[in-house]
Formats: sequence, C-alpha cells, structure tokens
Amino acid sequence: MDVGAACAFADVGDLRLNDSREKSDEDFLQIERAIDALLEKGDRPISLGGDHSVAYPILKAFAKRYPELTIVHFDAHPDLYDEFEGSRISHACPFARIMEGRLAKRLVQIGIRTLNRHQREQAEKFRVEIIPMSALPAYEVLKIHGPVYISFDMDVLDPAFAPGISHREPGGMSVREAIAHLHAVEGNIVGADIVELNPEQDVSGMTATVAAKILKEILGKMIAT
Repeated sequence: MDVGAACAFADVGDLRLNDSREKSDEDFLQIERAIDALLEKGDRPISLGGDHSVAYPILKAFAKRYPELTIVHFDAHPDLYDEFEGSRISHACPFARIMEGRLAKRLVQIGIRTLNRHQREQAEKFRVEIIPMSALPAYEVLKIHGPVYISFDMDVLDPAFAPGISHREPGGMSVREAIAHLHAVEGNIVGADIVELNPEQDVSGMTATVAAKILKEILGKMIAT
C-alpha cells in the first residue's frame, strides 16, 4: 500500500490548544469540534497527541455518528481511573469517561501490564475486555465486525523500542508484535489516535521514528479499506 500516493491522505494542520500542562474545558471542546467537522465531511481522522486525555473529546465526536463503535486500545495502562491526582479528565482517566458516557459499544485493551485493584474493578464495571501482555498474541479477538477506532499509546511498546514516553513500563510489545496486531484488526477503521510521545525523553529520535511507522501502518490499513 503506497501511503504516499497523491490524495491518499491529507494533513489538516494543528489545533492551537492551551500552552500549558493544565487541561481545560475549552481545549476539549475545540478538539471535539475539530473532529466533528472532519466527520461531517466524511473524513476518517487520525489524531496525533498529546497525552491520552485527548481520546475523550475525540470519542465524544465519534459517538454521535458511530453508536456501534468498537475501540481497540493499545496501552501499557488501562487508563480507567475514576479520578487521578484530583482530576477526572487526566491522562489516566479517559476510558472511564468514555465508557461511563457510553461513547462506545465495546472496548478491547491490548498489552496491559499495570492493572491494579481499582482499575480491575472499573474494567469489570464497564465490561472492558483486557488482553494482558502475558496473553499475547491475541489475533482472534481483533476479528471485529462494524466500525473500529484504534487508540495507540506509545507506551504499549517496550521502552527498548520507544524510550521517548513519560511512563515507561518494561516488558512491553516489540514494534513487530504491535504491527502484527494492527494488521489483525478487522472491521472498518473509521479513525485512530497515536498518543503519549514525549520528545523530551526521546533518544536519537527513535520513538518519533517508531511513531511514524505506526502511523503509516494504520494509514495503510485505512486506505486499503
């Protein structure tokens, strides 16, 4: 698949968000409106974060058009905290907000390896399908019917392959394992995000290069369908 072919994809630019680490309702509303406008035109947006909190406003826009949406979430962490450090819209909370808001019919999490009691209880409450690292490969669970949204946190990868992240968790996926699981996703991929790349922690641009590879693989899957 030639993702560089003319008109294969378009870069619609960056959002001008608040230039601080504090999240604001205005930032989230701007993200939701931007995604909503792209979906209104029939586009299938891939969003580049940012921390994982951006998934919440993105999925708020998707839920308006895809009530039967399945989210395939690649991550070391389930991000299901009810609140984290006093915030309910933290990077550790987006999938709690998404599932309690019924923004997706199904949530499948791949590569999890930091599940504590609270998040296990949250997963049970929201009927989240968690596939830990110890259960991989897990290609069968990715044979999905209907619309699919891929949320790819770079820390699902082992830090040996992606050191440029904020929350390193050893024992993760190799790049090849991640690509194999992306290729196994069936269904109609209607959108995606790639998040949690931290340039300040990157080594020789290695993580940026890997993120670009993941982006190309997701683009290829979307263009092919």
